[in-house]
This record gives sequence, C-alpha cells and structure tokens, in this order.
Amino acid sequence: MSGDEVEFDYAYLAQHALRGVVRDVLSATAELGHPPGEHHFYIEFATTAPGVQIDSSLLAQYPERMTIVLQHQFEKLEVFQDRFAVTLHFNNVPDRLVIPFDAVTQFADPSVNFALQFPVDDSVHQTPPFPTSAGDVETLDAHRHKPAAQTDDDDGPDDDGPAPGGSADVVSIDRFRKK
Repeated sequence: MSGDEVEFDYAYLAQHALRGVVRDVLSATAELGHPPGEHHFYIEFATTAPGVQIDSSLLAQYPERMTIVLQHQFEKLEVFQDRFAVTLHFNNVPDRLVIPFDAVTQFADPSVNFALQFPVDDSVHQTPPFPTSAGDVETLDAHRHKPAAQTDDDDGPDDDGPAPGGSADVVSIDRFRKK
C-alpha cells in the first residue's frame, strides 16, 4: 500500500479521542478511589455491544441501553486502554460490569454541566483508520485503589439517561459527517 492510498478516517479519530476523555476521567477516578469534589458521572452504554459483560438479569431489564451512575456506591473501578470494569450494587447485590469504551453512548458530569454523546451506529469504530496494536489490555491505573465508602445514595440504573440540568456542552460530530 502506498502513501497515496491511505486516507484518514477523521470521524473515527475524533470519536476515539473523545472516548479518551472518558478513559482519562475514569482513570483519575480509579486512582483516587472516588470522583473528586462534587464530580459524578452518568455513563450510558449499549448493553449488547461487543465486549460488554453484564448479568443476564440486567440485560433482560435493559436489552438495548443502560445508564450507570458513578458517585458514591461503586467499587473496584479498573480502567484499561479499551474498557473499564466496575462493581455496582443492584437491589443490594454486587454485580461486576465490564464496558468497552466503544460501547459508551453518553457520558455526563452534571456537576460541571459537561456531556459527550457518541453515535449509536457502530460503523464509526468497527475498523480502525490505520493499523493498531491488538491485545493492549494493560491497565492505565497500575495502583489499585481501595473501594469507595458505601452510602445510601442510589446509583443503580437510570432509565432517563443523563440529566445534567440546564444546558450542557454536548460534543457530537455527526453534523460533520457526509450523508
């Protein structure tokens, strides 16, 4: 393949970079063991996306999308290059979720009125725009944290999705795509 045959897939590159923001925020949270200050996160993801690991009862309840909240009641947040894993409590039962960043459809931090929205269409990130190294599963957080203190706040699934309140800085690149 000559250099003249290579084209950059800017839509993929932009989505990958924005998902990196989510990865960086979760990595910092994992290192601290909790979100800093008043930060808390609503993360919506496609429950049937490749690599998602959730309990079958949750999948039955949320067959397409599910929103989780990372605020007080979460444990063992681990962040990897391509995914994150976290233990949440549903009806007082701990459940381990593994969520690839490519499955994330929305990320919001209502404490600072910030939100990212990713297209539901998987075609944007099915094929990398250039060769990448496969199998990179090294954790970004080399130091495991202690589980966050448990509180009575509800951090279970949220059917309504992120509710940042007021206007939010939503970044979507769909309008720049060729139709």
